[in-house]
Formats: sequence, structure tokens, C-alpha cells
Amino acid sequence: MISYRIALIPGDGIGTEVLPPAQAVLTAVGQRHGIAFTYDSFDWSCERYLAEGAMMPSDGLDRIRRHDAVLLGAVGWPGVPDHVSLWGLLIPIRRGFRQYVNLRPVKVLDGVPSPLRAAGAGDVDLVVVRENVEGEYSEIGGRLGRGTEDELAVQEAVFTRKGVTRVVEYAYALAGNRRNHVTSATKSNGIVHTMPFWDELVEEVAGRHQDVRSDKEHIDALAAKLVLAPERFDVIVGSNLFGDILSDLAAAVAGSIGVAPAANLNPEREFPSMFEPVHGSAPDIAGQGKANPLGALWSAAMMLDHLGHPEAGGELLAAAFGALSDGISTADLGGTADTAGYTRAVLERVG
Repeated sequence: MISYRIALIPGDGIGTEVLPPAQAVLTAVGQRHGIAFTYDSFDWSCERYLAEGAMMPSDGLDRIRRHDAVLLGAVGWPGVPDHVSLWGLLIPIRRGFRQYVNLRPVKVLDGVPSPLRAAGAGDVDLVVVRENVEGEYSEIGGRLGRGTEDELAVQEAVFTRKGVTRVVEYAYALAGNRRNHVTSATKSNGIVHTMPFWDELVEEVAGRHQDVRSDKEHIDALAAKLVLAPERFDVIVGSNLFGDILSDLAAAVAGSIGVAPAANLNPEREFPSMFEPVHGSAPDIAGQGKANPLGALWSAAMMLDHLGHPEAGGELLAAAFGALSDGISTADLGGTADTAGYTRAVLERVG
């Protein structure tokens, strides 16, 4: 029996409702594969911020540093600005633990109709690899002349050779295990310094992966092509900002951002990686049993893959997707099941 210690951060809203299903299904799948999980839960959230003035304690990273992985529910709540919740919890974990790859798989699933008429189940199967710790989301900058007619804000983008190269190398290695095609998101015709630098480094990496087909697309054209012909893409790699936007767009193409998973990876495994659904805290349905746990289940499957158990992760996904194929889904996908009902259907297929 292999045992893993997982840090749970349920967070806010439906985040507290989707992690218990993930735990239940992980336990069931784990029993079939000789894997056991122990969990430590942390109350880091907007509720904690409102009560104590911080999303997490000052020694928060030290408390979870020795865990094998982190499972996050959702963060955000009315009354707490988004930049406070993000920079108070998610970004410190991503940067403190060098989780420089944000991985977002996107598929059109049977039972989740795409808004694109030509995109049926199995037609779209791509991965967005987003640089996760630098780029446009730097802390360098500031505001001057607040409240005056001359007020200005400066935000500096930071692109380093090491940072760009390592995430692009990850994307090419991933493509080598998929359909051998990488598309780089750029804007070097309009952004004069960082994007030509990005392009040069992508070309260097591509030269070391001659077996992988490479192309680049300006971000505006790429956004259009992702809607018009999503089936043409395999692995898309982009900067922090471009990857963020494209991954949400791709999830919408697949039918619902509410089922999308994400992994924040430290590929060298020096620190724990973090896995999370991307649907947000959904205050409008919190506490009503309407939350869709699929994003959390898919994220848990990605955690199994990262921990070295792809067969177990595949069984988890087969059960979760199988329930959808059989017409069992929550209201956000047009179904009648509640959170508990969908979870039961998945557990029945695991056993």
C-alpha cells in the first residue's frame, strides 16, 4: 500500500462542496490500486481574510511544504476583491513552490454539448500549457498621482530565458506523448520586446524536438481559430496572460468552464503541486447541493497522474465521464442530479 499526504484547501462557496466527492472517489479508486490517502484540511479562504485579515497564515507555505500534493476547491467571495484573494493565496503557493506549469486539458465530452455545432464528443482534445509564475503577472510596477488628472499605472512584464525555456520544453515533451504538435501563442507583431524574445526561445526548443510539428499564431488569430477549428490543436503553449485567456476560451468551446480542471505543476517535484477545478466559488448556488464536482474529480485524476498512477487516474476519469455519457449530470449541464447524486453515479462505476 502506497500512502500519500494531501493538503486540502476547500476555500469558499462550492469549493467546500466539490472536494468531499473528490476525496470519496479517490478513496474508492485508491483501494483498487493499493493507494491510500491521508488529508490535512486548511481553512484558508476569503472567510478567513474577513475574520483575520489574511487569506492564510504567514507560515502557510511551511505548513504544506511536506505534503505530496495540494487539492484546492475554489477561492473568492463577495466583499473580498479578487486581487486580494488571488495574491493572498494562489499566487504565493504557485510561486513559492515553483509551480511554473499550469496545465489545462480540454475535451468535448459525451453528455456536455459544445456551443460549436461541428464539435462533437472526441473531436476536440487539446492541452493548454500556460507559463504560471512570471510573464505579464509580475509584481513590478505601481501607480502615481492617484486621484489626479495625471494619474498613471505601470505594470512590467517579466520574461526570463529560464522561465520561458522550461515551460516550452515541458510543452514539447508533452506533445511527444500526444500527437506531436505544438502551437505557440505570440504577439510579436505588436509587442516589441517580450514576444520576439519568446519566439526566439520557442524556436531554440523546437530545434531540439525535430519530431514535433511546430507553428506559432498571433494571439488574436489563435483565439479565432480556436473557435473556428478547435480540432486542429494538440498542445498550445503560451505566456501567463495568453495561456490564462486561451484556457478559459478553450473550456467554453468544450461546453462548460464548470467542468474544467487545472494542475499547477512543479515538474521537478521539489515542492508539492496543486490541483484545482477552475469554476470559481459560485456564490449564487453555494450551499444548495447544485455544485458540479466533475472539475474537482478531473483535477484529482490529474493528481494521480502526477503522483505516478496514470492507470488509477484513467479509471477515475472513465467513471466520471461514463456517468455523463449515461445522462447523469448536474443542472449546469442540463441534468437533474444534485452533487451527491452525480457522485454516487461515479462511485458506482468505480466499484
